[in-house]
Amino acid sequence: MTERERNDLIISWLTVSFAFAWMGTGIFSTAGAEEFTRRAIIMLVAVGTGFILHELAHKYVAINYGAHAEFRAWRNGLLLAIGLAIISAGSFVFAAPGAVYVFGRSITVKQNGIISLAGPVTNIIIAFIFGMLFVLLSPLGLLKEILISGMYVNFFLAAFNMIPIFPLDGSKVLTWNAIAWIGTIGLAALGVIMTMGIYG
Repeated sequence: MTERERNDLIISWLTVSFAFAWMGTGIFSTAGAEEFTRRAIIMLVAVGTGFILHELAHKYVAINYGAHAEFRAWRNGLLLAIGLAIISAGSFVFAAPGAVYVFGRSITVKQNGIISLAGPVTNIIIAFIFGMLFVLLSPLGLLKEILISGMYVNFFLAAFNMIPIFPLDGSKVLTWNAIAWIGTIGLAALGVIMTMGIYG
């Protein structure tokens, strides 16, 4: 991993964490600032697992197919994530601050679909791991919030990225295999709804 790629991942991780932490909070009062700080710590863990492992899954599956792959932050996407989080009062998160760019002349439509699917599937697996820990540990307090947030963020990232609009993963997965797309986005969306129910 190059220094630029590492820095881009860190900047994107912090940006998406900020956007999720802003949901349901504000920082312009003492109580709001304290709540935002607590949420930021939780989201650094939840987004750190979801976002970074999502991108690394794309990268290493592409490398397995003999391609060169490297993550690059999208500066406009970073600004959009922050701007929409603030303007929408935390009711919407734009979770596309960058992407893994794959360079390989021999990459087929199927391989490109599998590379694209690797990220959302990784998120779903991580969400289930958080869910199993939640059931097994019956946690309270901060740990409970971290586990629930870990489930929600990972399901959300999977569902968001499976939207079939280029350059999101869903457009490439749908081009390759409609059944894989339907199954993945359906499971991710169901996970988001289920986790929101736990939040409630």
